[in-house]
Amino acid sequence: MRLRHLTIAAAALLISTQASAQEWVEYTNVQDRFTVNLPSQPTIRDFTYTSWLDAKLPARVYTVSRGAERYSITFVDYTQAERVHTEMAKALNCAPGAPQGQCTAAIAGTDSAAQGVGAWKYDVLGALDHASEAFLKRDAKVTYFAWATIDRIVGRQIHLTNPDQSRTFVQIHMLENRLYIFEATVPPRAPEPGLFQQSPRFLDAYGKPVRYPDNYMNMYGIPEASPARHGTQTP
Repeated sequence: MRLRHLTIAAAALLISTQASAQEWVEYTNVQDRFTVNLPSQPTIRDFTYTSWLDAKLPARVYTVSRGAERYSITFVDYTQAERVHTEMAKALNCAPGAPQGQCTAAIAGTDSAAQGVGAWKYDVLGALDHASEAFLKRDAKVTYFAWATIDRIVGRQIHLTNPDQSRTFVQIHMLENRLYIFEATVPPRAPEPGLFQQSPRFLDAYGKPVRYPDNYMNMYGIPEASPARHGTQTP
């Protein structure tokens, strides 16, 4: 009789877990090139993101609330960084009273220094750290901060315990000058949001999932498969 009760209880738990999981949706966004599991379809809001070097970049945030749980995906389009920094340099160097020749240099893009047109490269390279800094400065206790990958795409992972004892889990990654911030907050003593955390994937221009043979770091090119190590060498 005891075994029968345990079997019934286990079956009930399994059914409950499956029903809970079925409430979730696999959300795919071809425009911003990502897919992720969410409790429901997200609300989408466009906004302007301020980068490390003060560029104003187009961005979107996708949000879902379920009770005390909060889920969001922030997308920042750093593919616009070069254009924005060129316009910033032009506005600065072509201002009335600027020294002769600065405007021409700004328009031509000949300045590759961090404070000129070429600043966009530094801004993109610093994007992961800039996004991480915003979380590290929150009024919360950092319980985990580490290098991480999703499908070999390099990023950061951050865990926070908030003043109300809720917990926030963050994954930040960058692919082809597109920044992604996956964030989930759950109530005190709630389990980690595994369905959300383990599901993000990135898509190529054709909507297909991306996975590289070696670690991908933004702006360092597409990694190639490592040669076999069975006594052979690549010439």
